[in-house]
Amino acid sequence: MTLTTAPRGTYDIMPNQALAWQWLEKNIREVFLLYGYGEIRTPIFEHTELFQRGIGETTDIVEKEMYTFTDKGGRSITLRPEGTASVVRAYIEHKLYGQAPVAKLYYLGPMFRQERPQAGRFRQFHQFGVELIGDESPVADAEVILLAHDLYRRLGLTDLEIHLNSVGCPHCRQEYKRVLTSMLKAAAGELCPTCRVRLDRNPLRLLDCKNAACQGILSRVPPIQNYLCTDCRHHFDQVVALLETVNVKYELSPRLVRGLDYYFRTVFEILNKDLGAQNALCGGGRYDGLVEECGGPAVPGVGFASGIERVLTTLEQRGKLPEFSNSPNLYLIPLGEQLSAVAFSLATTLRRAGYIVELGNGRKSLKSQLKTAHKSGAALAVIIGEDEWQAREVTFKKMDDGSQKRIAVADLATEIVKLVHPSVGTSKMGKGSQERSSVDDLIDTLQKELAMVNHLVVPLTNCTNKEE
Repeated sequence: MTLTTAPRGTYDIMPNQALAWQWLEKNIREVFLLYGYGEIRTPIFEHTELFQRGIGETTDIVEKEMYTFTDKGGRSITLRPEGTASVVRAYIEHKLYGQAPVAKLYYLGPMFRQERPQAGRFRQFHQFGVELIGDESPVADAEVILLAHDLYRRLGLTDLEIHLNSVGCPHCRQEYKRVLTSMLKAAAGELCPTCRVRLDRNPLRLLDCKNAACQGILSRVPPIQNYLCTDCRHHFDQVVALLETVNVKYELSPRLVRGLDYYFRTVFEILNKDLGAQNALCGGGRYDGLVEECGGPAVPGVGFASGIERVLTTLEQRGKLPEFSNSPNLYLIPLGEQLSAVAFSLATTLRRAGYIVELGNGRKSLKSQLKTAHKSGAALAVIIGEDEWQAREVTFKKMDDGSQKRIAVADLATEIVKLVHPSVGTSKMGKGSQERSSVDDLIDTLQKELAMVNHLVVPLTNCTNKEE
C-alpha cells in the first residue's frame, strides 16, 4: 500500500479529462429533459438489506461484490452497487406515488463493486440511468429504450446493437424454470461450479453464464419465449412493434436475462462489440415487483443504467469525442507589482463578461510571462507596462503569429470583442441584427466596467521588476 497511489480499481479524473465528462453529462441532462425526466440524487450508501431484497440475494453483486461494513451504531451499511434500488427507496420514502401517477427520474453518480478490475470495469465506476415508475404499458418500455437510443445517436453512436428479450412474469417463468432445471440436472456434472450452485438457487442465471462449456449445454435448452403466457407475449410484441414504428433497429436475444433478480418481462442491452468481453454500454428492463418488494405499493417500473466510462471509451474509439480545452481566452501580463492591481481589475471585468482570463505574476519579467502565456494556450496576451499605462494604453500580442499593437484603454472593449469571443456564460451569436446586437451589448458592458479600470491610479515608481 502507498499513500500516493489510488486504491486498486479506482482512478483520478484530471481537469483535462473532466472536460469530456462535463460535456457528456450536459448531453445526458439535455436529452433526459426532452423526455420529461427530473434528476434525483440519492446517498452513495444505503442499508444493506435494501440491496439484498432489491437486487436479489442469489446475484453475483450481493453474494460477491458489495462493499459492506458495520457502522458505529451496529448497522450494516453498503456502498451502492447500482442505482435502481436507491431510487425506488427514495420513491417510497417520499411517497412519490401519491404525488403523480407516473414518476420519471434520472441519476448520475459513482457506484461501487468489489470485483476484479479489467478493461471497462472498475471498483468505483460511474453510471447514469432512468427510472419510469408507475406505468405498466409497453409504451413505457419502448420509451425507455428509445431514450437510450436517442442519447447515443445524439453523441454520434449510430451503429450500436440493441438486444431485446422477455423474461416473462413470475407465472410463466416458473414453468420455464421447472423445464430448465429438469433438462440441466442431467448435465450438472458438465456445468461450471458457479452454474452448479445456481441450478438449484436461481436457474435462470445460468443463461447469463459466459463459460464455453456451459454455453454449449445451454444451446440445447429451448428459449424462454416458448413458455411466455399470453399477456407477456402480447406485451413484448407491442414493445417490438412500437420500436419498429420509429425505425429503431434491434435484435431478439432469446438467452438475454440480465444479472439482477428484479427484472420482469422486457429486458434489453445496448452493446458495443469493439469493447471486448465487457461490451454492454447500457442494460435495463421492466421491474414491476420491485417497489412492492422494497416495502412500497404494487407499482410497476422500467428503466436502464449506462456506464459513463464505457460510453466515453466508445466515443474515443470511434473518433466521436470532441476536442476540449480550458485554455484562457486572454493572458494578462503586468510588468511590475504595482501594475498587478490594474491587471487584477481588468481580469475581474473580463471574467464577469464571460472571458476565461489568466493573470500573470507582476514580479516576473516580460519574457518569463510570455513563455507562461504561450504554454497556457491563450489566444491573446495583454501586456500592461509602465509606458503603456501612463498613456492609458496596453499592448495586444496575438500568440499564434506574434504580431502586436498598442491599444487605447478606451478602445479596449471593441478590440477584445473583435479578436476573442467570450467562452463562458454567453450563448453562441446568431447572424445579422441579432449578432450585431449581442456584440454591441457586450461592448457596452465592457466599456462601462473598463471605465473604472481606466481611472485606476497606481504608483509607477520602480514599477517594472525583471525577476525571471
